[in-house]
Amino acid sequence: MKNQKHIVSFSGGKDSTAMLLRMIELDMRIDEIIFCDTGKEFPQMYSHIAEVEAYIERKITRLKDDKGFFVHFEKYGWMNHNFRWCTTTLKVQHINRYLKQYKNRVEYVGIAKDEEHRTKKKSKKCIKYPLIDWGWTEKDALNYCYSKGFKWSGLYGKFSRVSCYLCPLQRIGELRVIYNEYPELWADMLYLDALSHRKFRSDYSLQELETWFYNEKRQLQLF
Repeated sequence: MKNQKHIVSFSGGKDSTAMLLRMIELDMRIDEIIFCDTGKEFPQMYSHIAEVEAYIERKITRLKDDKGFFVHFEKYGWMNHNFRWCTTTLKVQHINRYLKQYKNRVEYVGIAKDEEHRTKKKSKKCIKYPLIDWGWTEKDALNYCYSKGFKWSGLYGKFSRVSCYLCPLQRIGELRVIYNEYPELWADMLYLDALSHRKFRSDYSLQELETWFYNEKRQLQLF
């Protein structure tokens, strides 16, 4: 339709990156590409987005909550499985508000074939999932991105998800990697932990993880 806007929802991860690059290869119509910034993405993610912009030779619209991450964190504290305020407040709600300006639109979302269950709760109106249509799995998407030269500075070799670095829903092993390899990010997490009225995880506090990882590191240094 002539007046319909075609918007790519771009998180910067492997699935949305693969979707965007392949859509461009197939000469599919794209009127705008939007990225919602929580303010707490891995630094390598921001570099990746700049690399994508250079590769496709067009700008990506950056959306960011006016209040910023810190204001919401002071109010809510750490997120958990039952209350993922970071995803809803800083991403989903913000994107939905932005898209309201386009009454007649199609939004393209990067969900892979092996995660098709994630689309069941979403309204199918105005949303398309090209990766599912193509039968691409998460592995297919990552390999496609690698074939195009996008590496995220090795993040996908260490983390299953490369969005917010401070998410308590990450695996213990991934949190260990942040402690050992990204001390500046871990320091930021400790700073925020002191301000939170919620425990970092139901099983471990951030301080308990700090002690655990520290002792592990000391033991390794003895051998």
